[in-house]
Amino acid sequence: MEMNDILNHLRERTPVILGSDKFYKYSVLLPLVKKEDGLHILFEVRSLKMRRQPGEICFPGGRADSTDRDEAHTAMRETSEELGIKESSINNIFPLDYMISPFGTIIYPYAGFIDLTSTVLKPNQLEVEEVFTVPLQKLQELKPKVYKVNFRVEPEASFPFSSIAGGENYDWQTRAMDEYFYYWDDKVIWGLTARILHHFLEIIQERG
Repeated sequence: MEMNDILNHLRERTPVILGSDKFYKYSVLLPLVKKEDGLHILFEVRSLKMRRQPGEICFPGGRADSTDRDEAHTAMRETSEELGIKESSINNIFPLDYMISPFGTIIYPYAGFIDLTSTVLKPNQLEVEEVFTVPLQKLQELKPKVYKVNFRVEPEASFPFSSIAGGENYDWQTRAMDEYFYYWDDKVIWGLTARILHHFLEIIQERG
């Protein structure tokens, strides 16, 4: 291959996250709803019949489908399916910072409004046990408890330590992740949902 061929190929390509073609892609919607006492954030409780994370609190969302127009449409479609509402009831959708998880997924969170004046929620019982809302102002006043989750490196038994400097004593770089816990009445909001919630609250706090 000639130099010009290489340069032209590099010039034409758009960089992405290395290895992202092998990642599963998910979108999540942080739903804002207007009630008599002001803005609320809507949460779901996952159905107790679900195979993964039954009974945990989450935002509507799910894995991208090949028919989705983009990541925002994935969030709208999943929200529509889970809450039993039309996509047209979801508006003013804006992206939050996306996340790369250590488990091979990219999560695209969005914040958006659901107009409850023109629609009635009919949660999909196969996926949603219940829904509830929390006043945004109350969430801004809540101080989450923060705990550390430490990740460690465990090479497989056949790992070729003899091929690397330091061998079995190699100084692997590890990290800790903040895990947020929000407590509201009898509900515990944690994990990915709490991380997205905390990120959203920080964003609006920046605007005073």
